[in-house]
Amino acid sequence: MRTQAPLFVSLLLSACATAALAAADKAAPAGLSAAQIVEKNVAARGGLPAWRAVQTLSVSGKLDAGTGDSIQRSTTLARQGAGVSARRAERAAAANSVKAATEQLQLPFRLEMKRPHKSRLEIDFAGKTAVQVYDGEHGWKFRPYLNRGDIEPFTADEAKGEAAKGELEGPLVDYAAKGTQLTLEGSESLDGHKAYRLKLTLKNGDVQHIWIDAQSFLDVKIEGVPRRMDGKMHHVYVSQGDFRSVKGLMVPFRYVTAVEGYPGAHKMVVESVTVNPPLADARFGKPQVPVAESAAPQAPVKPTASASR
Repeated sequence: MRTQAPLFVSLLLSACATAALAAADKAAPAGLSAAQIVEKNVAARGGLPAWRAVQTLSVSGKLDAGTGDSIQRSTTLARQGAGVSARRAERAAAANSVKAATEQLQLPFRLEMKRPHKSRLEIDFAGKTAVQVYDGEHGWKFRPYLNRGDIEPFTADEAKGEAAKGELEGPLVDYAAKGTQLTLEGSESLDGHKAYRLKLTLKNGDVQHIWIDAQSFLDVKIEGVPRRMDGKMHHVYVSQGDFRSVKGLMVPFRYVTAVEGYPGAHKMVVESVTVNPPLADARFGKPQVPVAESAAPQAPVKPTASASR
């Protein structure tokens, strides 16, 4: 996601489905310019000085991982380890396939962010923890739930997507200093509420759209980084809601991610947000593979004394 919403979801190992929009009002709303709308948005989210004072951010909660047999099979493989046979995994998964098909699996996650452009995401799955780290220039991932025991570098698409993300405050705060140009394209109805549709042209030439609620002036929908699925690129949209005040900052506690052309949506629910926690730079370096506890060494066997004659 280009903003991690505002960086929160990157990561995330991220989500799916199409956001339905009502018919758009092609005429730009009278009375407010794009710059004035963004000024109101920044004020509604806590103000420019407050966001500039944020150096680190820590977020935790749960995210949807999908439904159906595939989740059950992945869980089985993760729990039984790399040595399990495919047939054995399939048989174990089939026992719970009906339940898995109707229940949404939720995974605990922890996301840490630090200026400039550093992030660390941890996701717990089947008793193991996946890690995705970006140090501002390079990224790595550790995915034990796929039985991959090595630290892998980001793919080219992942590195490009991470580099395109803004800082932890999102793309609208200090947009001019970031070299971003704004265009007000019109207004639309989102969930029965009027929203301004802004076009952002970033310094590198990328284009992004953000929808601002016409009453609260909070950013209720963000266009994410397109995702490659089935060999094609698909638009990604993230709806934001349940805004709450944390240390004077308005932060969304609910994200619903949709991939154009795919049914269903994935939700991420934030449970805790900490502003400016102490985070060492080492947290954002290349992670180390966890070392399994080795079995305790056996006591040496004492030789049996020979019977004397």
